[in-house]
Amino acid sequence: LSLADHSEERKGALVARVTSDVETLSQFFSWGALAWLLDGTLMVMVAGVMLAYDWVLALVAFATAAPLAIVLRNVQRHLVAAYDTARARNAEVMTAVSEVVSGAETLQAYGAGQHYATLTKQSSHERSNAFIRANKYGAFLFPSGEVFSVLTVAAVVSVGVIRGPGAGLTSGALVGFIFLTYRFLEPIAEFTEVIDQTQTAVAGLRRVLGVLDNPVGPPEPANPITLPHGMLGVAIENVTFGYRSRGDDDEPPVLIDVSAQIPAGQQVAVVGETGSGKTTLGRLIARFADPTIGTVRIGGVPLTAVANDELRTRLVVVPQEPFLFDGTIAANLGFARPLLSLADLERAIVDLDLSDWLETLPDGLFTQVGQRGGQLSAGERQLVALVRASLVDPDVLVLDEATSSVDALTEVRIGRALEKLAAGRTTIAIAHRLSTAARADRVMVLEHGRLVEDGPHAELLAAGGAYSRMYESWIAATASTQ
Repeated sequence: LSLADHSEERKGALVARVTSDVETLSQFFSWGALAWLLDGTLMVMVAGVMLAYDWVLALVAFATAAPLAIVLRNVQRHLVAAYDTARARNAEVMTAVSEVVSGAETLQAYGAGQHYATLTKQSSHERSNAFIRANKYGAFLFPSGEVFSVLTVAAVVSVGVIRGPGAGLTSGALVGFIFLTYRFLEPIAEFTEVIDQTQTAVAGLRRVLGVLDNPVGPPEPANPITLPHGMLGVAIENVTFGYRSRGDDDEPPVLIDVSAQIPAGQQVAVVGETGSGKTTLGRLIARFADPTIGTVRIGGVPLTAVANDELRTRLVVVPQEPFLFDGTIAANLGFARPLLSLADLERAIVDLDLSDWLETLPDGLFTQVGQRGGQLSAGERQLVALVRASLVDPDVLVLDEATSSVDALTEVRIGRALEKLAAGRTTIAIAHRLSTAARADRVMVLEHGRLVEDGPHAELLAAGGAYSRMYESWIAATASTQ
């Protein structure tokens, strides 16, 4: 799924769809679906025998049992809605629990554990009430089937007795037909139990299909075009982009008619106030999403025509908060290129002038990073991300401000690594610190989703426009904190 889908969908809800909802379907197909098949076949066969035995009594049995279908249909409609609600409440519980676990440090820091425990209990009670409500409808099914079974047998016996021997129906024949009637009604009684499980499975299936039917994005091109060899430039042509929340297509665009040509090998800084669209522009260049209007090209080829596997080897993104998987530093460095040796990883660290950092690690490359890299500092996680990017050896590098929220020594190390990593590559830095912009060959200034200024740092300062005002404000804020 696209990053937009992941940002809109709660993580606990996605987990619920691939665990409890799938398990519900598994249970249904192991018993409920088989019951529908076998009992349905049995009913058809017995109905045929009943018609051949005595078609009058058979019609009486069918007519008496027929209203049960209407009852079951009405109950089923309520069951579908009730179980849809119950599965949604189950997803909310999963979300609440996952947030409490992943946010444990923040909750302890603010002493808010009891508050979120109350919210989690509330979600659990709502789930419980939703399932109880659904089970009340389910509990109505079995006795309704029994009632109609009794009525059907009573009708058959009454009509059989009234018809009597004069219609050629002996006592033994009537007893035999009653036996057939019971055999016909037995599957109906079981259906009343299976329907409950079926509606649970239908609710789970809808939620699973909600993921499976969601278009994979961005899609792979049908006939991919190979990128040219060597350094690659980036072209942004009349790009407009807006995030579309589910059920809301009227959100204003984040980027509006942005155009720029970035030659191969140039280092560009993209700056702007919070919400100006600079991070979104970086995502479009990396093809985490496609523009609503316009085209982004790399090496002259539209991104929509580049195979995803090739794009990920020619363009790499280093996010502001890199994600590390639980394991060692070596495992987090090498997962993108599993065939690299330990010596290759160490060489990459030395090439980025980070050997002094490697020496400070307690177990070197075998140092455990913890879940989400929690055992490393924010700066060390950023260093791992930079080394990981260098291993791919991309032609285009997209950086989302790699020097924010780090100590002075780590910032120096990151600066050295960035200088080595950016050399000979097209580099697009989403700059939150304007010191990054000052070192770039060129600065692109976004304001309310539009590209308002574009040029070298010195020229933009001299122009006295938006960038000059931002830079002066940044200098003043930096001086006041020292």
